[in-house]
Amino acid sequence: MLINFGNTMINSDDLMTLKKIALMGGLKSQVCISSQTMGEILAISPQTASRRLISLEKENFISRTIRPDGQYIKVSEPGEKILRNEYFDYCRIFEEADVSYILTGEVISGLGEGRYYVSIPRYMEQFREKLGFEPFPGTLNLRLDTVSQETRRELEKLEWVEIEGFVDNDRTFGSAKCLRCRIDGSASAIIVPGRTHYPDDIIELLCEHGLRKKLGLNDGDKIKVEISND
Repeated sequence: MLINFGNTMINSDDLMTLKKIALMGGLKSQVCISSQTMGEILAISPQTASRRLISLEKENFISRTIRPDGQYIKVSEPGEKILRNEYFDYCRIFEEADVSYILTGEVISGLGEGRYYVSIPRYMEQFREKLGFEPFPGTLNLRLDTVSQETRRELEKLEWVEIEGFVDNDRTFGSAKCLRCRIDGSASAIIVPGRTHYPDDIIELLCEHGLRKKLGLNDGDKIKVEISND
């Protein structure tokens, strides 16, 4: 049976084989796995195991290197993407019922576009009223992984909170939109300025607390953002 993950298809038997390779450490580094051992793990013949490995390699889900001491296998980037899709599906099943979308990414130092909004009282009034919390005077920036970039695009179909622009002392302040979310239980919101220069893999977040300090975050640390569809 073929399983569809976005624009990528994988046979269900191959997916099970890919999971086993990852569980043996094949996501982090090459692991030495013979077809005999793979067959024993999957309760299939060595010949069938060999065919599955050949299929995974052909689809570029794994890389294989044959050495004098054995066969070394590592899950490739497309293979990791398949496993992450599977992981996020299970997260949506077993985590809190109101969590519909999950983004993961690494903390980065950002351009600070959203931080500008937090510094202006008229925007802060709207954040308190429309988001239900007063943001920390600063923002958290994430670079999304490949799977989360696809999920981020799906979020556009949800109902975003409009932050209205205004004119003050002959100066025009632009609009923005926000999407409520949670980070480690803290109320947060993705903010997208009306005119943004961020690439698709970057998001900026308003947070109830200074999460860098509260969670001990540094650039490069990975965190999870939970978005409800309610």
